[in-house]
This record gives sequence, structure tokens and C-alpha cells, in this order.
Amino acid sequence: MSKLEQSEYDLAVVGGGPGGYVAAIRAAQLGMKTVLVEKAQLGGVCLNWGCIPTKALLRSADVLRLVREAAKFGVQVGQPSADLPAMVARSRAVAAQLNKGVDYLMKKNKITVVNGTARLAGRGRLEVRGADGKSQLSAKNIILATGARARMLPGLVPDGDSVWSYREALVPRQAPRRLLVIGAGAIGIEFASFYRALGAEVSVVEMAERILPVEDEDISAHVADALRKEGMRLYTGSRIAATAKRRAGEGNEWHITLDGKHQETLVADVVLVAAGIVGNVEELGLEGTAAKVERTHIVTDAFGATGEPGVYAIGDVAGPPWLAHKASHEGVACVEKIAGLHPHALDASKIAACTYSHPQVASVGLTEAAARQTGRKIRVGKFPFAVNGKAIALGATGGFAKVVFDEASGELLGAHMVGEEVTEMIQGYAVARELESTEAELMATVFPHPTQSEVMHEAVLVAYERALHI
Repeated sequence: MSKLEQSEYDLAVVGGGPGGYVAAIRAAQLGMKTVLVEKAQLGGVCLNWGCIPTKALLRSADVLRLVREAAKFGVQVGQPSADLPAMVARSRAVAAQLNKGVDYLMKKNKITVVNGTARLAGRGRLEVRGADGKSQLSAKNIILATGARARMLPGLVPDGDSVWSYREALVPRQAPRRLLVIGAGAIGIEFASFYRALGAEVSVVEMAERILPVEDEDISAHVADALRKEGMRLYTGSRIAATAKRRAGEGNEWHITLDGKHQETLVADVVLVAAGIVGNVEELGLEGTAAKVERTHIVTDAFGATGEPGVYAIGDVAGPPWLAHKASHEGVACVEKIAGLHPHALDASKIAACTYSHPQVASVGLTEAAARQTGRKIRVGKFPFAVNGKAIALGATGGFAKVVFDEASGELLGAHMVGEEVTEMIQGYAVARELESTEAELMATVFPHPTQSEVMHEAVLVAYERALHI
């Protein structure tokens, strides 16, 4: 990262995560003189401490599971064991490689990158604080892409020892013997899957009545059954009533008392807090502007504009869905709007979401329950991997695809998948949603054989009572 070489820019971006750095690249492509201010590492939380390194760890867990089942495939190997330091080292190396890639992209696009924090300092101005002190820059437009951080719970502040956030969970010194995960959203369930694969006793506590509460109910139920079969304990409809840290041998253990559907005390060596996020809105100078903040997120219009002229916000700091690809798309749309182009406004219902647990989960659009709440008459189709040829050959027969259609128009309202590598298939349904495809186009599409994606086609056929293989 360089020093601030000049002070006049067309666009200043605060935050170098997947929203910020992509916005900066698109601005440079459109001929804008662009500066990006990042206080830590290019790529933000997603690349360095979230999306990417977690997937590297989860890949290690997948390999471990596969080797344990090698005999089923006619392959004889010794008893596998987990080398956690090596897994962590690989995860960090993957993140470092991609961090360097973002740095290259900044240089390629001639974007000035400054290491420091930035604060609004009047109309079209930013105060930047870095290792070399304070400096000021002016920009015709400013995009805030400062992201979000883990929500902390009273009495459970991450200490790097017995209380973890996602950051501590990514670089453990050793796997805990007993892990308690608070929060059964995507982050909590992904880490629960990883540490269970390593042999930890894992318990998960969730206030909602089911795990993965934003997913379709059928998906949540399937994942819950799969996790329980792996030996995980799930406590839904429950909240933390009391916490107590006690000395136990050479270390400490947590006694967590639950209230609600489950009323009991759980004991764990490590507690992983995955209870949502809060936007990074502090110290941005927003209090002196017309920009509004609600529930720790900056309020914007469909193209990222705030109430303050020339100030925009994108990504996690601008609210849900909290997804890296949503942030990147917002960044591009915001910059193109600033440039006077005519981008399409973001439609969150067309953004696919993925959870890389074991089994994986992927979805786009409305759940069955949400579709019914619209008052429309709907058609629903489900097709299992259990009768799919490729899935049987792979030994990956768990899970299914589920689709929800509007009966009157044939519009694909939602699609939900659970099973092996479904995160690599959901884009098919996402493209269908974007193109406003109906059941007719999906039925007419020829899916290659043998592939797991054939399940997606068959689910559509089931919805219209035309199933061929069940």
C-alpha cells in the first residue's frame, strides 16, 4: 500500500473488501481517478478471515471424511488423522495468495491504495489516518464499504483461549475436546461441521426454532438430521440464560445454562460465538451528515446512495443479505450509477446463498413458506439425490433439490438444494431467476447425463407431475 500521493479524486472507497475493491476496479475501468483506503488487509474479512479461509478448512475436513470412507470405494489406506496446524497453515496460505491477487489488481488498474482509516470531514472530503499521520483528500463521490464484525454477547468476549469468534476459530492452537457453538446460521453450522469432522464433541445453541432459520424448512430439517447422525447435539428454541467460567484441571471450562425449549446446563472447553454481525459504522463521521443508521447499518437506496449527497454505502455495512457476492454486485451497480450509466437495481431475491456445511446448502428466492404467504397458488417439486446415477456413483446420495413455482404464471419463485457440492449447482437456478424463466424453459433445457444437476431438472418435472425417474 502506498502513501497518499495526491488529494483530488473522482471516487474514494473506504474499505477494501469484496464490495470496496470491486467498486474501485469498476470505477477505474470507467476512467475515474480512484483511491481506496483500507485499514487492514486488501480483500477484507471475506478473503482474509471469512469466506475463503473457512472454505480451505472445510475442504480439509471433506478430504478427511473421504479418506475415512476410502474402503467403500475399493481403496485401502491407513487410519487417517487430522494435522490441524497443517490445515491452518494451508488455509492461511490460500488467503495470502488471494490477498496478493487483489494487490495486483489494484496496481493493474492504477488505483491508489492507502493503508489507514478514513473519516468523513465535510462535503466531498475525507480525513485519512495512517502510520504517517493525518492527511486529507477530496473526492467527488465517496463509497463506504467498511463491512461488519461479529456480534458479541455479554460475558462471552473472545479471548483467544476459551471464547472464540470466527477469527479465533480459523487459527486454533488445537481442536477443542468440547465445543459449544452459539448461533446456527451459516457461520455457526460451517464451523460446527469442521470441528465435528476433527472429532470434537459439538453442541449448537440457536434461539430460533430450527437451525439455518433463513433456509426452507425442509432443508433445515434435513441438515439437522444429518448433523445429529454425525453425533452433533442441537438445541433450538433456546437462549443463553447464564454463563459461568470455572477452573478445570489445567484449563477452564464454560457452564452455559439454557432457557426456552431446552432448560439445562451445557459444559464446554471452548465457546464459539456466531450470533450474527453488526455493521462497522463507528468513527466514520456519519453523525455530522444526513446519512441515517438503523440497527448498525447505513440506510441506502437501491444504488447505495445515502441521505448525504455524494456519499454511498455498499456491502455488509449497508445491510442484508450479508454476502460477499452481493457486496461486489452492489459496488458495480453503485459505481455505474455514479458514472451516469443505467444499471439494474439489486434484487435480493435473485441472489443465491450458500452454506458449506456437511451436507452443503444452497438456495435462491422464496422458501415454500414465504411463497405461500404471498397468497399465490404454488406448485412444489422435490427430487432426491438417492436415485440420481451420478450421485450413486459418487456415494453422495443424501439430499435433494426443491423448487417452488407460481402456478398461474410458471415463474420460478424459489429453489433450494442440500447435498454434495450443491453450492456449485445453484447458479443454474439463479440464472433462471434472472432470466425470468418459467417451468417451460426449465423443462425444455437438456441437462447433461450423468450429472448431479439432473436432479434440478427432475425437481421441476415433479412440480408438474411429469417426473421420469421416481
